[in-house]
Amino acid sequence: MLATAWSRAFGLRVPIVNAPMGGVAGGRLAAAVTAVGGLGMIGMGSTATSESLAAELRYVSERFGIGLVDWVMRSQPGLLDDALAAEPDLLSVSFGTDLSWVELAHAAGIATATQVYDVIGARRAADAGVDVLVARGAEGGGHGEVQVGTLPLLDAVLDAVTVPVLAGGAIASPRSLAAVLAAGAAGAWLGTRLAACPEALTGDSARSALIEAAATDTRVTRDFDIAAGLPWPERFPSRVLAESVVADDLPVDAGQGVGMIREATSAGTVIEELCEGAKSLLTRWCG
Repeated sequence: MLATAWSRAFGLRVPIVNAPMGGVAGGRLAAAVTAVGGLGMIGMGSTATSESLAAELRYVSERFGIGLVDWVMRSQPGLLDDALAAEPDLLSVSFGTDLSWVELAHAAGIATATQVYDVIGARRAADAGVDVLVARGAEGGGHGEVQVGTLPLLDAVLDAVTVPVLAGGAIASPRSLAAVLAAGAAGAWLGTRLAACPEALTGDSARSALIEAAATDTRVTRDFDIAAGLPWPERFPSRVLAESVVADDLPVDAGQGVGMIREATSAGTVIEELCEGAKSLLTRWCG
């Protein structure tokens, strides 16, 4: 189908990892992504607990990963221990600077990942032994630093480190997937494009908003986190759908690739179409 050196080495049929979006990427989505040959990630977001992790782990039986938010992990005693005990194939912890969790994961035989937003962060993570980095561009949905776009960031990070680098941020079509792979990414970290899939935990009104939204319908804000009393660091605002396209007052995380969503297609179909289309484009460009 479509592969990179990293995806083959990691035992994947396609170079796709779903972003561990809190409140969206549950066990059912993870299982669906893994079933089509990618790596399904269970996302533990702002309100994660050991109990909510256990509830989502019931849906996975094959390869899977777990994604944690650093400050949540540190405020929830036992959450990291429970994540390690689940024996995921990949543990991702982002939004922090203390990388001591990497050694704990390696001691348990678990590969590690973290999101980075600049060369300094990429080098720090690589020096700490993180196995795969996620270069998350400013176009991406949900929380993250808003510095530079996905392609410029990917260029810089690939030049700075030797570990595999996944590209994240507005990758939502065969063309954008082909572009990051052609640039040297080891794979894609897909978020928004999978948020409307029926396997996601996304609510009906949010799913409808994602399907109807255009690429220009997102904004970056901390308003929702502040209103909810969530202690997200100031440097990590969230890209969400603008209030004008959402039916209620709840935030709907979405990157600028949201305009590529046309309907609530299954995760397997989305990934197959992206990979087949990207492979066709790459073959044509190289021909």
